[in-house]
Amino acid sequence: MATSERLTALIEPIAQREGFELVRVRLTGSAHKTLQVMAERPDGTMDVDDCAQLSRAISEMLDVEDPIAEDYDLEVSSPGIDRPLTRPKDFARYAGHKVKIELVSPDTQGRRRYSVDIASADANSVTLALSADERLTIPFSAIGDAKLVLTDKLIEESRAWRNGAKH
Repeated sequence: MATSERLTALIEPIAQREGFELVRVRLTGSAHKTLQVMAERPDGTMDVDDCAQLSRAISEMLDVEDPIAEDYDLEVSSPGIDRPLTRPKDFARYAGHKVKIELVSPDTQGRRRYSVDIASADANSVTLALSADERLTIPFSAIGDAKLVLTDKLIEESRAWRNGAKH
């Protein structure tokens, strides 16, 4: 069985060659597998034609390498507006926005889940704004899953960005 890490190692050079950055590679399902590839251009865009282009390039490699023994479907998509946050630069880019974070294991307060604003992020950790005067810094290695929460602020920023404004 191919792991997500092995699949990422196979797919990443293809994505880069085609002009995309990988956001996430995930193999899901039990009876029937789905290989989910989320990617975007360096400017954050990803349209239907981009998905088709990347899908064709990845399919060619998968046909040759055959890293997944079981039957599977390949799904190539953009991360979307309420995207998963998987890279330090994603957390930094969306500082000030609400995120749902699930930790790999409970923190010192016994919590595994947070739904709070991102205060800041650097190459090693993300700082969450628990309240107006309370912050919690979490190393990226402790984060199991993170996803932006769809809010009016995120929608407005996304509209402004699509109309030519910068993040």
